[in-house]
Amino acid sequence: MSTESVVMEVERDGEVLRVGSLEIRAAEGLALAGGRALSLSVREFGLLVTLARRAGRIVRRGDLYALVWGSALRPGDRSIDVYIHKLRAKLEDALPEWQFIHTHVGFGYRLAPEPSHAVNAGADAPGDDGIDCSTFTATTADRSQTRSSS
Repeated sequence: MSTESVVMEVERDGEVLRVGSLEIRAAEGLALAGGRALSLSVREFGLLVTLARRAGRIVRRGDLYALVWGSALRPGDRSIDVYIHKLRAKLEDALPEWQFIHTHVGFGYRLAPEPSHAVNAGADAPGDDGIDCSTFTATTADRSQTRSSS
């Protein structure tokens, strides 16, 4: 039996999707983050349900748009990005230690709970990317001086 048919059977009986500490009750229009209800618009809820049904997989922007808006994504339309941004902010406000929505530039979006870099940023601040920016800045300044004196 395929995953798609299981989702359809579950949906008829009242679908409950769980992704990390998120619980989405599709038929009730309810999303819980750590047991607390999220206040989501219809589009945000539609995006969350669509991504949760495909948790861990990248979903193309055009596919998301077609599934949630019910029409084809028009060239230059950035509305999906705006709603993803709002949804991401609400999820991260509710559960700041987790990052749920990941952008894959040129591909789409993926819903998967991963520890947030923001929680650990205090340890290595400001970027927590492992790059020592002071060394880079000094090296850049040294190069500028070398070029000027040549």
